[in-house]
Amino acid sequence: MSQSPIVIAGASGFVGQHLVQALREQGRGVRCGTRDPDRAARREPDQDWVRLDLEDPGSLNGALRGAEVLVYLVHSLGAGHSDDLLEHEAALAERVRGAAAQAGLRRIVYLGGPAPDGPLSPHLQARRKTGEILRRGPTSTLELRASMIIGYGSESWRICRDLAFRLPIMVAPKWLKSRTQPIGIDDVVTALLGAIDDPMTQSAAFDLPGPETLDAAQILRRIASHAGFRPVMFPVPLLTPRLSSLWLQFVTEADYALARQLVDGFVGDLLCEEPGYWARLPQAERVPFDEAVRRALVQEPPAQGVMGMVEGLARRIGRGA
Repeated sequence: MSQSPIVIAGASGFVGQHLVQALREQGRGVRCGTRDPDRAARREPDQDWVRLDLEDPGSLNGALRGAEVLVYLVHSLGAGHSDDLLEHEAALAERVRGAAAQAGLRRIVYLGGPAPDGPLSPHLQARRKTGEILRRGPTSTLELRASMIIGYGSESWRICRDLAFRLPIMVAPKWLKSRTQPIGIDDVVTALLGAIDDPMTQSAAFDLPGPETLDAAQILRRIASHAGFRPVMFPVPLLTPRLSSLWLQFVTEADYALARQLVDGFVGDLLCEEPGYWARLPQAERVPFDEAVRRALVQEPPAQGVMGMVEGLARRIGRGA
């Protein structure tokens, strides 16, 4: 196992923090890339923080110098690029591909998303395009495609958790029938660790399915069951994802701009091919959905203020429904 550092682009994010911890537990050298290393170091002073701003090629080249692997976890959702997201993400991917080749990296690992059974939303288009660009470069690139990631700190998890815990009675638009395969953060980290050391030399893309196929309504009901109730849902087939996203700002504490883009992706089933990357990790046992939910909830602080009162009221209404 090489001792050259592994660079994490997006180390201060949700997945990045979990991956850094796992790599450090293995005794691996980790270079944590972030746009503001001083701020990150004040929060976590024991990490090796380096400036890595994809808008600045100089910082990218410096962060990759002498490294072996880049794990690319950066995306521009909710960052003010809704009008030109595809072009912006593609330009960043081109820059990363060139910098990786110049630095002589052995591997790029990219965490993307699966394609829906229907039109691609802008953010899923950008994810797909990013993976295609990286895999066309000379550096061996493994793209892992996961749908909803369950874990405290995940925005998609936050949206579902807040809806389930705060709306004991809800309208049920048609898109709640869309199916997906949610996956726990621990499984995502297991797969990323495998991809870092995978002996494959060519570039490839693999789906990363969770252990169960569930529609969005089932996901909400299963999460709500951890609060002791089952939401009552009234079908409203004409309510589109875009219209549904308008009231998210009143229900969830997730970033609204990001939440709106995520909900826009619910236009069809978002399924992975089985077994996907798990075929290359035959010893891995995926965490069951309800256990992944339990782990996420254990890490969350209790809701405070108005939202805390809303959740208390929702529990009382839900248990009496």
